Amino acid sequence: MKVFVAGATGAIGRQLVPMLVRDGCEVTGMTRTESNRNLLGSLGAKPVVADALDPEAVGRAVSEAEPDVIVHQLTAIPPSINIRRMERDFALTNRLRTEGTDHLLSAGRAAGVTRFVAQSFANYFARTGGPVKDEDDPLDPDPPAAVRTTLDAIRYVEDAVTRADRMDGLVLRYGAFYGPGTALAPDGDLVRSIRKRRFPIVGSGAGLWSFVHIEDAASATVAAIERGAPGVYHIVDDDPSSAGEWLPAVARILGAKPPRRIPRWLARLGAGEVVAIMLTEARGASNAKAKADLGWTPRYASWRRGFAEGLG
Repeated sequence: MKVFVAGATGAIGRQLVPMLVRDGCEVTGMTRTESNRNLLGSLGAKPVVADALDPEAVGRAVSEAEPDVIVHQLTAIPPSINIRRMERDFALTNRLRTEGTDHLLSAGRAAGVTRFVAQSFANYFARTGGPVKDEDDPLDPDPPAAVRTTLDAIRYVEDAVTRADRMDGLVLRYGAFYGPGTALAPDGDLVRSIRKRRFPIVGSGAGLWSFVHIEDAASATVAAIERGAPGVYHIVDDDPSSAGEWLPAVARILGAKPPRRIPRWLARLGAGEVVAIMLTEARGASNAKAKADLGWTPRYASWRRGFAEGLG
């Protein structure tokens, strides 16, 4: 099988490409920077340098690769995000999820690609109803202004891919990443914040988070390349947990002081409404559909084991 991975040098791409190569796939990895050629070669992929926002460059890269499957992992999320300036920090990623998606879909149709797998995010659910959401539950109809454009871009890529003509489109809503190359790695931005007690428990701390180890996210992507009907899938572990539970657990694993506790009004004032919602109202995600339809089981069924092994 020939697989074209757009965004092949990102956190998932660095795990995904070697898995595909070990499975006997012929992998072409697209990156926007010339300096990543050697990295892609070392991972086992044929490197191609192209700007994902240039439709002619994308069309040429896909045409020359002649893939059976396209995997869309394009993002440009900075390692340190200013929540109050998410419109700025996610501006390029939002273009990759809209314009970049269109370019890859168009190139795929022209090249006769039969399957298209794209990245999304299992977080922005409606803050009503039960605590754990499945793929049929709606996304937030009234998100904070700071993430409105980002959520619009997520909706765009999900609709465009699952409704794509002449190919099977699958969207993988990944949970919060942890593991090598993520913010929740020993050298990650979020871990540094927890060590310095700059990531507090807000209010009740009842906001639920669904995590997934970066290797499990990659193995789920391999499963989606090989099987599963078109549609949306939640790629998360079995253990959605509240911020009031996982944050102190991480601090203990790191040997750091417990996180501070602050009222919600103070979090809104200091960090903005997005942070307040994430830590008090966020909903978790169910992985039942991915397990049943993709035949995927996470190696790390719970973040508790994954954090202990990766951060301890």
